Amino acid sequence: MATDPQAILDRLRASGGRITSTRRALVNALFEHGGHPTAEDLAAMVQARHPDVAQSTIYRILDDLEHLGEVQHTHLGHGPAVYHLAEAAHPHLVCEECGLVQELDRATFNQLAERLARTQHFSVSAGHFAVTGLCRDCATRPAGV
Repeated sequence: MATDPQAILDRLRASGGRITSTRRALVNALFEHGGHPTAEDLAAMVQARHPDVAQSTIYRILDDLEHLGEVQHTHLGHGPAVYHLAEAAHPHLVCEECGLVQELDRATFNQLAERLARTQHFSVSAGHFAVTGLCRDCATRPAGV
């Protein structure tokens, strides 16, 4: 996995892809955002510099990057998918009541993944993993409040 925008662009070029200003802008946006951007968030960042870029183009580029293993998407509850650089992909905890998103540390996730592999013969993808439930505040709040 790449650690800088140029490395991702080099890998994209090596796979036969053209390096357009839109692709360059999207890869830079992924590094600049640093959080849990949706395709719409990334499109807005790219469109701020390149207003004529269609959102469908952003989705196609994200798909290309995902096929290369550079980007991974995750579904955090009922909202739109969010995107991460694959090297930064991590599991999430999502509160169904208030929408709080917490990043789950890899060590905790790895323990769960190892147990699932051992007992269920199932390999879990860390970046595409979101556990839904209630955060501490929502779980301890009296009913009806």
